[in-house]
Amino acid sequence: MTDRYKGIRPAPPRGTRMLPEGTFTNDVAVITGGGSGLGKAIAAEFGRLGGAVAIASRDPDKRARGVEAVEAAGGRAIGVQLDVRDPEAVKACFDEVEDAFGPITQLVNNAAGNLAGASEDFSLNAWRAVTGIVLDGTWICSTEFARRRIADGIGGSILNIGATYSWTGGPGTSPSAAAKAAVTNLTQTHAVEWAPYDIRVNCLVPGLFPHEDRAAHLRFADANNLDNRQPALRVGQTHELGWAAAYLCSDYAAFCSGHAFVLDGANWLRRSLRMPEFQPVREWLPKREK
Repeated sequence: MTDRYKGIRPAPPRGTRMLPEGTFTNDVAVITGGGSGLGKAIAAEFGRLGGAVAIASRDPDKRARGVEAVEAAGGRAIGVQLDVRDPEAVKACFDEVEDAFGPITQLVNNAAGNLAGASEDFSLNAWRAVTGIVLDGTWICSTEFARRRIADGIGGSILNIGATYSWTGGPGTSPSAAAKAAVTNLTQTHAVEWAPYDIRVNCLVPGLFPHEDRAAHLRFADANNLDNRQPALRVGQTHELGWAAAYLCSDYAAFCSGHAFVLDGANWLRRSLRMPEFQPVREWLPKREK
């Protein structure tokens, strides 16, 4: 690529505040899957802005890493055991957080699961393992949050984490793609239903944000050559996602609800007359151990 192309400029450095200091001083956030990857980056930004943060995860090590990230950013955090597929566990988690910090005003439905494979190879259990976390978990956590905030009149904000293959399909990841499409629809439905109660619901849709916590079976084989696959000529930095999440959950986005905010440097919009060579799913999927 010639020198005339330089791509989209880099973001300000990690630790820079995008919103005023203390934006979340009176807020309590539950971030599911907040102990690794993108969830951890979001949690750190919420803590940096003064919020009390609960890292909700099944994995104690990930909970500890999430708490550490929030505290390193100057925030307050606790780790809470949670399986988002279990309604009773969600109630218990919310009770624990509210006993520690007060009413939860922000919920980030970040917990996710994904499997790479051809659709005909997935068992029903494999399908449900993904959709149970991504779709069922989002609905269970969101409705528990809404019931509490409707009852006390406090209101709040829900942020669902989506995916661009909600609109394009996801060959090789059909359970996740279908569930994320449903989450996008759920975002729109809940935004309308709960707006009268001062509960906003939005969806943040990340592009390519490489991080050390990415599951091995979902990593790119050519991880050092990802920039040239993007119109922006660079990948995203996880703290950029944290800023977007913070904005959408803040009062500065008070009139924004039901929106799917894509943050990917225009990558998913690429269309060209020069079509790349097509590869059947089985040719690019990771080889499975027999």
